[in-house]
Amino acid sequence: MPVFAVVGAQWGDEGKGKITDLLSEDAAMVIRYQGGTNAGHTVKVGGEIFKLHLIPSGILHPEVTCIMADGTLIDPTELAEEINFLRAKGVDCENLVISGNAHLILPYHRVLDGVTEDASGAASIGTTRRGIGPAYADKLLRIPRSLRAWDLLDRDVLRERVLAQLEVKNKLLTSVYGAEPMDAEAVLAEVEAAAGVVAKYVGDIRPLVRQALATDAFVLLEGAQGTFLDPDYGTYPHVTSSHPVSGGACLGTGIPPSALRRVLLVAKAYTTRVGRGAFPTELHDALGDAIRERGGEYGTTTGRPRRCGWFDAVIVRAAAELNGATEMAITKTDVLDTLDRIRICVGYRLGGEVLDYPPGNLDLLDSVEPVYEEMPGWKQDISGLRSYEDLPANCRAYLERVEELVGVKITLVSVGAERDATIVKSSG
Repeated sequence: MPVFAVVGAQWGDEGKGKITDLLSEDAAMVIRYQGGTNAGHTVKVGGEIFKLHLIPSGILHPEVTCIMADGTLIDPTELAEEINFLRAKGVDCENLVISGNAHLILPYHRVLDGVTEDASGAASIGTTRRGIGPAYADKLLRIPRSLRAWDLLDRDVLRERVLAQLEVKNKLLTSVYGAEPMDAEAVLAEVEAAAGVVAKYVGDIRPLVRQALATDAFVLLEGAQGTFLDPDYGTYPHVTSSHPVSGGACLGTGIPPSALRRVLLVAKAYTTRVGRGAFPTELHDALGDAIRERGGEYGTTTGRPRRCGWFDAVIVRAAAELNGATEMAITKTDVLDTLDRIRICVGYRLGGEVLDYPPGNLDLLDSVEPVYEEMPGWKQDISGLRSYEDLPANCRAYLERVEELVGVKITLVSVGAERDATIVKSSG
């Protein structure tokens, strides 16, 4: 069963959307396995830019079945807008299927996300304010029951369950946060309007997945966010609310771990992070600003500027081990074209000791001092190159040192935003 997971190696924004779109050319099915509208996957084809938050990045291939699995969160309003956006671009979305078991983000989740962040002040964690945490919390609390995509199919059930949840949320808003209650009819009107667009795509994904596995079809599993935003293995509390790691791909789709044959780890040629949290290799200078501008490092979802720094081989090596990576893609390599010297973090100095692996207590990442190796830059525009052998010698040396430090072979090198601006490198 050629099941292939695409997983972020860093703190998200690694370019998974482009890589998933590229690999989708040969896939029968692309399944998004976790997360919600906090994701921002950008795909550029023929000069057209598609910014996707919910819909799998394989949607531009009409012959590929694109599934939003049980582990995802569906914001009906945002999804309806995304579907309408794609339709306006000539993408009919008829190859989209939404698991009825996927839970919903509703208007009160977004409001609660915002007021909780505001009330937390300096202790806020910098969420996207898209309602992700409150919606996953409702899923686990269970009372009153969280809404699922199935509920979009029955207007009476939808109204009953929205009103039951809203009654509790309004008590929270008014009694705990001192905020105004939300108007029930306004909430219902928004949700019902979105259901009118989204409901036709809701169904039982299990027969489709079962058939794909039984016929050895190429199934691509697309994660959102990155390894170190995982709530168990990331830099808690500055993490997301679902599991971006490869194990989460099995949890979110119902595909057994034994079926997962390949795990492609996606990392940028440098490191970025949005919002708060530890970042050992962050550049607090003009060079960091220059990388941000050259790389267009602004959040697809929020527009927030990303923090930029050198490639951290310590965390990517840990991500490779945690995810069982079989291969790696390096993106935005061309962003480093203008640099005279390039650094790679090869260890952390902590309390007189040099670590080659992140400390078990990731709170200590705020205290580590990165240990760097420095390599010469290639000072050449590589965006037009399509062969690994044509890359400048210093660029190949940099990539091969990354391979050596991470312990995983690079099979794809992205040198630009366009789909075809990608070099396929032999894993041998």
